[in-house]
Amino acid sequence: MPDLAPTAGTKPPGTQLSDWLCGLVRTHNLGALAALRRPNPPRRTEAHHIAAAFAPPDEQQQIYQFTAFLFARYHAGALRPHYGYGDIGTAMRKIGSGAGRGPADPGAKRLLDRITASREIPWRHLQHAIERARACDTTPPSWAQLPEDLARWKSRDRLKSRDRSVADTWGASFYTPTYTKRTTT
Repeated sequence: MPDLAPTAGTKPPGTQLSDWLCGLVRTHNLGALAALRRPNPPRRTEAHHIAAAFAPPDEQQQIYQFTAFLFARYHAGALRPHYGYGDIGTAMRKIGSGAGRGPADPGAKRLLDRITASREIPWRHLQHAIERARACDTTPPSWAQLPEDLARWKSRDRLKSRDRSVADTWGASFYTPTYTKRTTT
């Protein structure tokens, strides 16, 4: 396997992870992608260690490995990488069938409700959301933004922060077609 170690730079860690993952697809590094599709291997592989190395603090290594797992699941068999767009709510808004997508699709709506209601990071439900996006051949969430959102998942206390919780932001993205993230000053 070629040198895949993260490089120091000015890009945020999520963007560095996304660039590295997309590079695996571009170079057809099927071995690393196959290894990443195993969420909890008995022994971590080089690809798992590299994905974890992008995490700014060590406590976020699981989040970065999980993002790499979701990326590899979405890109199974892909010839070109997809950097994704928006957050999970934006991606899930496109899930569904000809009868309806996003809020008009009862399955997508139930899945988003399970994701946003969870106090802990909803690992299995997020995997299901990515599998649905792949099955519907829709745009995935931004792979650069996802680990950053998951790292902020538990900061749901509005008294300490004026920002919306991640779950609220994802819900707004899902239910509001023209939603744009508000920034606080």
